Amino acid sequence: MSEIPCELQSRLAEHGQEHVFRFWDELDDGAQCKFISQLETINLEQFTSLAGLSCHERKGKLAPAPVVQLEQSCKDSGEEAIRSGALGVLTVAGGQGTRLGWSGPKGTFPAAPITGKSLFQLVAEQIMFSQKKYKTTIPWYIMTSHENEEATISFLLDNNCFGIDRTDIFVFSQGEVPAVDSQGKMLLSSKGSIAMNPDGHGGVISALKISGGLEEMESRGVRYLSYIQIDNPLVHVVDPVFLGMHIGEHSSNEVSSKCVAKLDADERVGVFCLLQDTLTVVEYSDLPSDDATKVDDQDRLLFSAGSIAIHIISVDFINRVANELPWHRAHKKVPFILAETGKQIQPDEPNAFKFERFVFDILPMAQHSLVVETDRAEEFAPIKNATGSDSPESSSALQLERAARWLRMNGFEIPEHARVEISPLTASAPEDLAGIDLPRVIGDDEAMVV
Repeated sequence: MSEIPCELQSRLAEHGQEHVFRFWDELDDGAQCKFISQLETINLEQFTSLAGLSCHERKGKLAPAPVVQLEQSCKDSGEEAIRSGALGVLTVAGGQGTRLGWSGPKGTFPAAPITGKSLFQLVAEQIMFSQKKYKTTIPWYIMTSHENEEATISFLLDNNCFGIDRTDIFVFSQGEVPAVDSQGKMLLSSKGSIAMNPDGHGGVISALKISGGLEEMESRGVRYLSYIQIDNPLVHVVDPVFLGMHIGEHSSNEVSSKCVAKLDADERVGVFCLLQDTLTVVEYSDLPSDDATKVDDQDRLLFSAGSIAIHIISVDFINRVANELPWHRAHKKVPFILAETGKQIQPDEPNAFKFERFVFDILPMAQHSLVVETDRAEEFAPIKNATGSDSPESSSALQLERAARWLRMNGFEIPEHARVEISPLTASAPEDLAGIDLPRVIGDDEAMVV
């Protein structure tokens, strides 16, 4: 058996975490080396400050955030920026498909209603279409997690990156932090490993800097990032109108966001609000019920600007705020082993604290951030649950509805029960279908891929 490195043992003891070596002598050499490697990645100074973090209590009066509509007049400037190579796509894809009954990274889940194209392929093909349309290169930055990074890279390579040049894809992993008990002690997930959790979608900001992603962007001349999450097949990955508004005179060119009108007060999306006159997003679980149900004189929700995790973020802004995002503490159920006996415990109640960052916490750091309302039916069909709302079934229905609507806008007759899927390689907007060679009438109950 190997000896515990003295310096590491001393540092852990200094931070009150020497208990993690309780089962050291039961580990073989390989497990010991792996455990040491994991422990050496933990920033103990940061961890100690997090372990003492109290639950964040939002103080101050909330008001609805000002919302603007998409302005087609901004399209030309957005297209010019895209042609110049100033836009990159940033996709957050650290999750697994477990909740969907899918084994593997969530981005590998088959999401298209007829072809079964994966979520990754749908994003890649939108990028390919825009590169061809604007005669430019649009680099793709993908944030994975330690859990799915290897599988994600293998999936992309096995599929030839869906036509995107491998050198134009930058894959990096989000950070992890230990989970702790009520005494601030790290939990062991096994006798030779710490229970770690990803640092949240806000971890993308610091991870870009740590991974060298920001330097890579600057070397390419990428100035703006289209930020999306992997689980929304309807997202407009490259939106020249939105980009044009972001770089326009009414924005501080730091971060801009899209929203949709909430379906009802109970919809589980964060809400754009003003807190003490500063733009922020309040999670649906944190929005006071009195505010969540407030309506105006036309019986519309006052706090209706639902966040759909679509942003344009300027690279220089990320550089400025990379180390500034606050941490949040959440009480969760975390499997662990008892330090006294080594027995594996699956808790029935929350037993530990996890720490994470939220990407929308960059909003208060911007001088003037735009919140742009978009059409839900056009851009929001997330896949988060196995059944019911926000499921593969509901998302497929919304994808089919949008495809039929786009074709009807171009004069095609699409019966109610026809199933039509539009490939992202064919069109990114209804106008891209103008003049397309198709039968003017699609048969009832027919399935067709355009």
